[in-house]
Amino acid sequence: MAAEGPAGDSPSRSKRADAQRNRETVLTAAAEVFVTSGVDAPIRRIAARAGVGMATIYRHFPTRADLVTAVYQHQIEACAEAGPNLLADADSPLDALHQWIDLFVDFLVTKHGLADALQSDSDRFAALHAYFLDRLLPVCAQLLDAAVEAGDIRPGTQPYELMRGIGNLCIGRDNDPRYDPRRLIALLLQGLQRPQAT
Repeated sequence: MAAEGPAGDSPSRSKRADAQRNRETVLTAAAEVFVTSGVDAPIRRIAARAGVGMATIYRHFPTRADLVTAVYQHQIEACAEAGPNLLADADSPLDALHQWIDLFVDFLVTKHGLADALQSDSDRFAALHAYFLDRLLPVCAQLLDAAVEAGDIRPGTQPYELMRGIGNLCIGRDNDPRYDPRRLIALLLQGLQRPQAT
């Protein structure tokens, strides 16, 4: 029987928990670095941001494509889990929808460069895109349905159309400092609202 640590956990369980924490720290740091420097940022910069050695990153993510894929999945999960929480905590379904769209836009910014990073692995990219739709479309639908039911927005908006439209508005943000997609997204969301909700 394995000896237990001070908190009653076995050493192997404690090591697994540490490894999981390291992994989460690396994913968070990588997402932050990708936003400012793109997915081609040096691994040493991610390691410094995470406060871990480069060996730790390579132990969890042997290739850059593995790291980019994991960051992408991590961000999808965070965005998916946020939807129901926002719906439960926000002042109204419309507020929850707005807050979730903000998170979705943050996610799209993090995702920048993914296609280039995985260009040689189209199967992996296709699988990630399918995962993205499977996880986020139902969340968007839930938020839209709640806002319609509350009388905040008009019925008929399809989750895929809304997410695709927002994605299209985010394109080009990197090349033009005068372009702020969030202003146009706010106008788009305003256009969904019923007159009394604006």
